[in-house]
Amino acid sequence: LLQNTDVIVPQHAPHPLLPFLQSQSQTTLTRLYQRPSSCLSIFRLLGPIERQLIMNLLWLESALSAATMSAWVLPEGKNAYDSALTVMTGLHIAQNSAVKLALNPTFKSSLRQAITGGGNTGSFGVPTDKDGKRQSANIENLDAYALERWETILHYMVSSGQGQNPTKPSQGVLYLLQRSGLMNNAHGAALQITSSGFQFLLHSPHDQLWNLLLQYLHMAEERQMDLVEVLSFLFMLSTMDLGREYSTEPLSETQKAMLEDLRDYGLVWQRKTSSKRFSPTRLATTLTSSSPPLPSSHSTGGSRTADGTGTVALSSGAAQQGFIVLETNYRIYAYTDNPLQTAVLNLFITMKYRFPNLVVGMLTRESVRKALGNGISADQIISYLTTHAHPQMRKNNPLLPVTVQDQIRLWELERNRLKSAEGYLYKDFASQADYEYVLAYAKQLDVVLWENATKRCFFGTLEGHANVRGFIERRTGSA
Repeated sequence: LLQNTDVIVPQHAPHPLLPFLQSQSQTTLTRLYQRPSSCLSIFRLLGPIERQLIMNLLWLESALSAATMSAWVLPEGKNAYDSALTVMTGLHIAQNSAVKLALNPTFKSSLRQAITGGGNTGSFGVPTDKDGKRQSANIENLDAYALERWETILHYMVSSGQGQNPTKPSQGVLYLLQRSGLMNNAHGAALQITSSGFQFLLHSPHDQLWNLLLQYLHMAEERQMDLVEVLSFLFMLSTMDLGREYSTEPLSETQKAMLEDLRDYGLVWQRKTSSKRFSPTRLATTLTSSSPPLPSSHSTGGSRTADGTGTVALSSGAAQQGFIVLETNYRIYAYTDNPLQTAVLNLFITMKYRFPNLVVGMLTRESVRKALGNGISADQIISYLTTHAHPQMRKNNPLLPVTVQDQIRLWELERNRLKSAEGYLYKDFASQADYEYVLAYAKQLDVVLWENATKRCFFGTLEGHANVRGFIERRTGSA
């Protein structure tokens, strides 16, 4: 992007937390920037151009001319440069001025401290001395704990309401899943996965985790929690060392209350709820990094990998080592021993056989219609099969049999032939002129769902009834 480089920096997908931070007030962000760990974490979340601009401005004691900075930018990188400045001003990291460029003094001071060290704010947590009486949790145990907690949540999502009895997460987790729209309990039935929930399963563990944490942040103010304390604690966890124990004493009351929630998500481990110590898991320490959030493993089917892109059964690791073979006769062979992958497949296929490392099933009209009834779309089923296709399948062109793709979509169209809507039927008009006059008015309001000119009747929406009824009464009254 800059003139001393030969390669234009590729487009960087913004982190999902950044829009949330940009929606906060300058006062809130300035309070957040008083903590060095928060500034370092946000710096990690930014794109490469934003990070380069910050480092160029960080050690300057005075503002830099905007014209001088612009002179460093190649013409083809102007749009990317302007976008980076927009992000920085939206986060109140850079001061909004067309003449001079300078960092927010609070952000600059804290980021300098995070890089050079010093100070005694406890922003990065306060490590505790080893307890000779009790052995602290090692990294292997922390990884196993995080994996168990996280897979419990995902397994409950795909198994609840399917005639199975999965391990139930805490009430706090269940409420968060409902609030996020990932599960619902229509008509008072057991919680079931929604279309959004199935899409959630297709994401990497890192994206899944931030999806839930963003909803947690939205709930924080409703629970009268200090948003700055909540954010700063998450950022603090992301900068801690895996395998070390930290004291709860310096934490605020809000942050101590968060420990219980974060234990349920698998982000922190405590020996017992009253313990004065806690250890962050890999889920927490990788929140703002590109490292894999869950431990690597050698489970069949590539359910967990060490390539740094994802590790749970539904992560991109599984996508790269795919485990599903789909034949033109609708039969599916899934080379996996992971119960979570098997549970996801069970959402839209009929299981036939199960072996130690192989699951065989069929895509049937009934199994696909059941998935559609749970809010899973035909495109999502096809996307899942494509994402997790076996390497042998990837030699085919097209990847999935066209006949199977078309049939899945036809089953969806078959189910969606009829749509129900509440409303009112207007009929028995005195004359054709009255019918056409009222119908024209209803069409202006865009409330007509169906009409029959021969029988002089039409059906209108529930919301538009008051207006249409008032119009008819005014017309008959004037007549």
